[in-house]
Amino acid sequence: MDPSQLQEDKANNIHSLEDSDGADEKKDSKPAEPSVTKSEDGKTQVVDASGGAELPELKPKKESFIKKLWHKFNIYLMLFFLVIVLAVGIVVILTLKSKQDAQKTITSQELSQSALQQLANTDVTVGDAKQVLTVQSNAVFAGSVLVRSNMEIAGTLKVGSELTLSSLKVSGATQLSDTSVNNLTVSGTLTLQGALTIKNGINVSGNSNFTGNITSSSITTGQLQLNGDLNLTHHITAGGTIPTASRGTAVGGGGTVSLTGSDTAGSIQINTGASPPAGCFIAVTFSQKFTGTPHIAVTPIGSGAAELTFYVDRSTTGFSICTTTPAPVGQTFGFDYIVLD
Repeated sequence: MDPSQLQEDKANNIHSLEDSDGADEKKDSKPAEPSVTKSEDGKTQVVDASGGAELPELKPKKESFIKKLWHKFNIYLMLFFLVIVLAVGIVVILTLKSKQDAQKTITSQELSQSALQQLANTDVTVGDAKQVLTVQSNAVFAGSVLVRSNMEIAGTLKVGSELTLSSLKVSGATQLSDTSVNNLTVSGTLTLQGALTIKNGINVSGNSNFTGNITSSSITTGQLQLNGDLNLTHHITAGGTIPTASRGTAVGGGGTVSLTGSDTAGSIQINTGASPPAGCFIAVTFSQKFTGTPHIAVTPIGSGAAELTFYVDRSTTGFSICTTTPAPVGQTFGFDYIVLD
Protein backbone atom coordinates (compact mmCIF):
# COMPACT_ATOMS: atom_id res chain seq x y z
CA MET A 1 0.00 0.00 0.00
CA ASP A 2 1.41 3.29 -1.12
CA PRO A 3 0.89 5.97 1.63
CA SER A 4 1.37 8.73 -0.92
CA GLN A 5 -1.71 7.66 -2.91
CA LEU A 6 -5.23 8.03 -1.69
CA GLN A 7 -6.96 4.64 -1.38
CA GLU A 8 -10.61 3.99 -1.89
CA ASP A 9 -12.46 2.15 0.80
CA LYS A 10 -14.94 0.05 -1.26
CA ALA A 11 -15.46 -2.61 1.33
CA ASN A 12 -16.98 -0.39 3.95
CA ASN A 13 -19.70 2.03 2.91
CA ILE A 14 -19.66 3.71 6.22
CA HIS A 15 -16.64 5.78 5.16
CA SER A 16 -18.14 6.61 1.78
CA LEU A 17 -18.25 10.31 1.04
CA GLU A 18 -21.21 9.83 -1.31
CA ASP A 19 -23.65 9.64 1.53
CA SER A 20 -24.96 13.15 2.05
CA ASP A 21 -25.96 12.51 5.61
CA GLY A 22 -22.61 11.05 6.32
CA ALA A 23 -20.93 14.01 4.73
CA ASP A 24 -22.77 16.51 6.88
CA GLU A 25 -22.01 14.50 9.97
CA LYS A 26 -18.37 14.51 9.02
CA LYS A 27 -18.32 18.25 8.81
CA ASP A 28 -19.88 18.73 12.20
CA SER A 29 -17.95 16.14 14.18
CA LYS A 30 -14.20 15.96 15.00
CA PRO A 31 -12.26 13.27 13.19
CA ALA A 32 -11.33 10.29 15.30
CA GLU A 33 -7.76 10.03 16.50
CA PRO A 34 -5.77 7.13 15.15
CA SER A 35 -4.50 4.56 17.64
CA VAL A 36 -0.96 3.28 17.78
CA THR A 37 -0.29 -0.38 18.50
CA LYS A 38 2.74 -2.59 18.48
CA SER A 39 2.78 -6.00 16.94
CA GLU A 40 4.54 -9.01 18.26
CA ASP A 41 7.60 -8.41 16.15
CA GLY A 42 8.10 -4.98 17.77
CA LYS A 43 6.91 -2.94 14.82
CA THR A 44 4.69 0.03 15.41
CA GLN A 45 1.36 0.12 13.62
CA VAL A 46 -1.10 2.96 13.36
CA VAL A 47 -4.77 1.87 13.25
CA ASP A 48 -7.74 4.06 12.48
CA ALA A 49 -9.78 4.67 15.65
CA SER A 50 -13.04 4.25 13.70
CA GLY A 51 -12.15 0.67 13.07
CA GLY A 52 -10.81 1.17 9.62
CA ALA A 53 -7.77 -0.15 8.01
CA GLU A 54 -4.26 0.13 9.28
CA LEU A 55 -2.59 3.53 8.65
CA PRO A 56 0.94 3.83 7.45
CA GLU A 57 3.73 3.91 10.08
CA LEU A 58 4.67 7.45 11.42
CA LYS A 59 8.36 8.13 11.61
CA PRO A 60 9.50 10.37 14.57
CA LYS A 61 10.57 13.86 13.48
CA LYS A 62 14.34 14.38 13.79
CA GLU A 63 15.56 17.26 16.01
CA SER A 64 18.16 19.71 14.67
CA PHE A 65 21.78 19.70 15.91
CA ILE A 66 21.38 23.07 17.65
CA LYS A 67 18.36 21.88 19.65
CA LYS A 68 20.15 18.69 20.67
CA LEU A 69 23.20 20.76 21.77
CA TRP A 70 20.94 23.20 23.67
CA HIS A 71 19.27 20.35 25.61
CA LYS A 72 22.61 18.86 26.54
CA PHE A 73 24.03 22.12 28.01
CA ASN A 74 23.19 23.16 31.56
CA ILE A 75 22.28 26.81 32.14
CA TYR A 76 24.52 27.02 35.25
CA LEU A 77 27.47 25.63 33.35
CA MET A 78 26.97 28.31 30.72
CA LEU A 79 26.91 31.00 33.44
CA PHE A 80 30.16 29.63 34.89
CA PHE A 81 31.88 29.79 31.48
CA LEU A 82 30.58 33.33 31.02
CA VAL A 83 32.11 34.43 34.36
CA ILE A 84 35.45 32.82 33.40
CA VAL A 85 35.49 34.65 30.06
CA LEU A 86 34.70 37.99 31.74
CA ALA A 87 37.49 37.51 34.34
CA VAL A 88 40.07 36.65 31.67
CA GLY A 89 39.02 39.69 29.67
CA ILE A 90 39.38 42.01 32.67
CA VAL A 91 42.86 40.63 33.48
CA VAL A 92 44.00 41.10 29.86
CA ILE A 93 42.67 44.69 29.76
CA LEU A 94 44.37 45.63 33.06
CA THR A 95 47.67 44.09 31.93
CA LEU A 96 47.66 45.99 28.64
CA LYS A 97 46.76 49.22 30.44
CA SER A 98 49.62 48.85 32.95
CA LYS A 99 52.10 48.25 30.13
CA GLN A 100 50.86 51.33 28.31
CA ASP A 101 51.22 53.45 31.47
CA ALA A 102 54.76 52.18 32.03
CA GLN A 103 55.69 53.05 28.47
CA LYS A 104 54.25 56.54 28.89
CA THR A 105 56.38 57.32 31.99
CA ILE A 106 59.83 55.87 31.25
CA THR A 107 61.00 53.81 28.33
CA SER A 108 64.32 52.04 28.11
CA GLN A 109 66.68 52.35 25.21
CA GLU A 110 69.84 50.40 24.57
CA LEU A 111 72.88 51.72 22.71
CA SER A 112 73.53 50.11 19.38
CA GLN A 113 76.96 49.84 17.82
CA SER A 114 76.22 52.72 15.47
CA ALA A 115 75.12 54.91 18.38
CA LEU A 116 78.37 54.12 20.22
CA GLN A 117 80.37 55.13 17.15
CA GLN A 118 78.46 58.40 16.95
CA LEU A 119 79.22 59.09 20.61
CA ALA A 120 82.90 58.45 19.96
CA ASN A 121 83.15 60.77 16.93
CA THR A 122 80.59 63.55 17.39
CA ASP A 123 78.53 65.40 19.97
CA VAL A 124 75.11 63.75 19.76
CA THR A 125 72.03 63.44 21.92
CA VAL A 126 70.72 59.95 22.63
CA GLY A 127 67.10 59.54 23.72
CA ASP A 128 65.04 62.05 25.64
CA ALA A 129 64.39 62.89 29.29
CA LYS A 130 61.71 60.18 29.63
CA GLN A 131 63.96 57.36 28.45
CA VAL A 132 66.56 55.31 30.32
CA LEU A 133 69.92 54.59 28.74
CA THR A 134 71.07 51.09 29.65
CA VAL A 135 74.73 50.12 29.15
CA GLN A 136 75.24 46.41 29.79
CA SER A 137 79.02 46.37 29.43
CA ASN A 138 81.69 48.42 31.18
CA ALA A 139 82.07 52.03 30.04
CA VAL A 140 85.31 54.03 29.96
CA PHE A 141 85.17 57.79 29.47
CA ALA A 142 88.50 59.23 28.36
CA GLY A 143 87.30 62.83 28.67
CA SER A 144 85.28 64.78 31.18
CA VAL A 145 81.78 63.69 32.22
CA LEU A 146 79.15 66.30 33.07
CA VAL A 147 75.92 65.33 34.84
CA ARG A 148 73.45 68.21 34.70
CA SER A 149 70.92 66.65 37.04
CA ASN A 150 71.09 64.26 40.01
CA MET A 151 73.30 61.18 39.90
CA GLU A 152 72.41 58.02 41.82
CA ILE A 153 74.95 55.25 42.39
CA ALA A 154 73.51 51.90 43.43
CA GLY A 155 76.90 50.27 44.01
CA THR A 156 80.25 51.36 45.42
CA LEU A 157 81.90 54.57 44.24
CA LYS A 158 85.67 54.23 43.86
CA VAL A 159 87.79 57.26 43.02
CA GLY A 160 91.38 56.50 42.00
CA SER A 161 92.58 60.09 41.98
CA GLU A 162 91.52 63.35 43.62
CA LEU A 163 87.84 64.10 44.19
CA THR A 164 86.87 67.78 43.97
CA LEU A 165 83.48 68.76 45.36
CA SER A 166 82.08 72.25 45.72
CA SER A 167 79.84 71.03 48.53
CA LEU A 168 79.35 67.68 50.24
CA LYS A 169 76.26 66.70 52.20
CA VAL A 170 76.23 63.28 53.88
CA SER A 171 73.03 62.20 55.62
CA GLY A 172 74.31 58.86 56.92
CA ALA A 173 77.47 57.53 58.54
CA THR A 174 80.75 58.28 56.78
CA GLN A 175 84.09 56.56 57.24
CA LEU A 176 87.18 58.36 55.95
CA SER A 177 90.70 56.98 56.23
CA ASP A 178 92.89 59.89 55.10
CA THR A 179 91.13 63.21 54.48
CA SER A 180 92.61 66.59 53.72
CA VAL A 181 90.27 69.54 54.28
CA ASN A 182 91.19 73.17 53.73
CA ASN A 183 88.20 74.59 55.57
CA LEU A 184 85.89 72.49 57.74
CA THR A 185 82.67 73.88 59.19
CA VAL A 186 80.72 71.70 61.62
CA SER A 187 77.30 73.06 62.54
CA GLY A 188 76.51 70.27 64.98
CA THR A 189 78.48 68.22 67.48
CA LEU A 190 81.90 66.88 66.47
CA THR A 191 82.96 63.65 68.16
CA LEU A 192 86.49 62.37 67.72
CA GLN A 193 87.28 58.83 68.87
CA GLY A 194 91.03 59.18 68.48
CA ALA A 195 93.63 61.88 69.08
CA LEU A 196 93.32 65.29 67.42
CA THR A 197 96.52 66.71 65.99
CA ILE A 198 96.49 70.34 64.85
CA LYS A 199 99.68 71.78 63.41
CA ASN A 200 98.78 75.42 62.79
CA GLY A 201 96.82 76.15 65.95
CA ILE A 202 93.16 76.19 66.88
CA ASN A 203 90.79 79.16 67.07
CA VAL A 204 87.72 78.77 69.24
CA SER A 205 85.24 81.65 69.34
CA GLY A 206 82.84 80.03 71.79
CA ASN A 207 83.15 78.17 75.06
CA SER A 208 85.08 74.91 75.21
CA ASN A 209 84.75 72.10 77.71
CA PHE A 210 87.58 69.65 78.37
CA THR A 211 86.72 66.81 80.73
CA GLY A 212 90.16 65.25 80.53
CA ASN A 213 93.70 66.53 80.92
CA ILE A 214 95.19 69.09 78.54
CA THR A 215 98.86 68.75 77.75
CA SER A 216 100.52 71.60 75.91
CA SER A 217 104.03 72.95 75.64
CA SER A 218 102.70 76.49 75.45
CA ILE A 219 99.26 78.06 75.89
CA THR A 220 98.61 81.66 74.91
CA THR A 221 95.31 83.11 76.02
CA GLY A 222 93.87 86.56 76.40
CA GLN A 223 92.09 85.64 79.60
CA LEU A 224 92.23 82.58 81.81
CA GLN A 225 89.44 81.83 84.24
CA LEU A 226 89.85 79.03 86.76
CA ASN A 227 86.81 77.82 88.66
CA GLY A 228 88.94 75.45 90.73
CA ASP A 229 92.35 75.41 92.33
CA LEU A 230 95.47 76.31 90.38
CA ASN A 231 98.16 73.69 90.81
CA LEU A 232 101.59 74.64 89.50
CA THR A 233 104.45 72.17 89.47
CA HIS A 234 106.96 74.59 87.93
CA HIS A 235 107.93 78.25 87.95
CA ILE A 236 105.68 81.16 87.07
CA THR A 237 107.24 83.46 84.51
CA ALA A 238 105.59 86.82 84.17
CA GLY A 239 106.24 87.94 80.62
CA GLY A 240 104.94 90.85 78.66
CA THR A 241 105.91 94.33 77.59
CA ILE A 242 108.28 96.24 79.87
CA PRO A 243 106.52 99.23 81.47
CA THR A 244 107.92 102.73 81.39
CA ALA A 245 110.09 103.96 84.36
CA SER A 246 110.61 107.65 85.20
CA ARG A 247 113.25 108.99 87.62
CA GLY A 248 111.97 110.73 90.76
CA THR A 249 113.44 113.55 92.90
CA ALA A 250 114.32 111.27 95.81
CA VAL A 251 117.36 109.85 93.98
CA GLY A 252 119.25 113.19 94.41
CA GLY A 253 121.51 114.96 91.98
CA GLY A 254 122.95 112.61 89.38
CA GLY A 255 120.95 109.61 90.65
CA THR A 256 119.56 106.94 88.24
CA VAL A 257 116.77 104.32 88.16
CA SER A 258 116.22 101.19 85.98
CA LEU A 259 113.46 98.56 85.65
CA THR A 260 113.30 94.97 84.35
CA GLY A 261 110.14 92.88 84.09
CA SER A 262 106.55 93.48 83.00
CA ASP A 263 103.27 94.85 84.26
CA THR A 264 102.85 91.76 86.41
CA ALA A 265 106.23 91.49 88.11
CA GLY A 266 109.67 92.98 87.93
CA SER A 267 112.67 94.48 89.70
CA ILE A 268 113.71 98.13 90.23
CA GLN A 269 117.27 99.33 90.85
CA ILE A 270 117.99 102.76 92.36
CA ASN A 271 121.33 104.60 92.49
CA THR A 272 121.25 107.72 94.67
CA GLY A 273 123.30 110.82 93.90
CA ALA A 274 124.14 113.93 95.88
CA SER A 275 121.83 115.23 98.60
CA PRO A 276 118.81 112.96 97.96
CA PRO A 277 115.67 114.41 99.58
CA ALA A 278 112.50 112.64 100.73
CA GLY A 279 109.98 111.92 98.00
CA CYS A 280 109.50 109.34 95.20
CA PHE A 281 112.34 107.33 93.74
CA ILE A 282 110.58 106.06 90.59
CA ALA A 283 107.24 106.33 88.75
CA VAL A 284 106.18 103.21 86.77
CA THR A 285 103.60 103.43 83.96
CA PHE A 286 101.92 100.14 82.91
CA SER A 287 102.11 99.12 79.28
CA GLN A 288 98.42 98.14 79.52
CA LYS A 289 95.93 99.84 81.77
CA PHE A 290 94.18 97.74 84.40
CA THR A 291 90.39 97.72 84.61
CA GLY A 292 90.58 98.52 88.32
CA THR A 293 93.20 99.66 90.81
CA PRO A 294 95.59 96.71 91.08
CA HIS A 295 97.13 95.15 94.14
CA ILE A 296 100.88 95.82 94.33
CA ALA A 297 103.35 94.04 96.59
CA VAL A 298 106.79 95.74 96.91
CA THR A 299 109.76 94.06 98.63
CA PRO A 300 113.00 95.99 99.47
CA ILE A 301 116.30 94.53 98.25
CA GLY A 302 119.41 95.05 100.42
CA SER A 303 119.96 96.71 103.83
CA GLY A 304 119.98 100.19 102.37
CA ALA A 305 116.40 99.82 101.11
CA ALA A 306 115.33 98.09 104.33
CA GLU A 307 116.37 101.06 106.46
CA LEU A 308 114.15 103.37 104.40
CA THR A 309 110.61 104.25 105.37
CA PHE A 310 109.01 103.72 101.92
CA TYR A 311 105.46 103.57 100.63
CA VAL A 312 103.63 102.99 97.32
CA ASP A 313 101.19 105.16 95.39
CA ARG A 314 99.11 103.15 92.86
CA SER A 315 96.44 103.63 90.19
CA THR A 316 95.03 101.83 87.14
CA THR A 317 97.82 103.24 84.97
CA GLY A 318 100.87 102.68 87.21
CA PHE A 319 102.53 103.04 90.62
CA SER A 320 105.30 104.98 92.40
CA ILE A 321 107.78 103.97 95.15
CA CYS A 322 108.46 106.83 97.57
CA THR A 323 110.17 107.43 100.93
CA THR A 324 109.49 109.68 103.92
CA THR A 325 113.16 109.80 104.94
CA PRO A 326 116.06 110.76 102.66
CA ALA A 327 118.11 107.86 101.29
CA PRO A 328 121.91 107.65 101.90
CA VAL A 329 124.14 109.42 99.42
CA GLY A 330 125.79 107.27 96.75
CA GLN A 331 123.80 104.18 97.74
CA THR A 332 122.62 101.35 95.44
CA PHE A 333 119.54 99.35 96.42
CA GLY A 334 116.42 98.01 94.83
CA PHE A 335 112.80 96.77 95.10
CA ASP A 336 110.86 93.78 93.67
CA TYR A 337 107.19 94.16 92.82
CA ILE A 338 104.24 91.94 91.95
CA VAL A 339 101.03 93.42 90.53
CA LEU A 340 97.69 91.55 90.66
CA ASP A 341 94.38 92.91 89.40
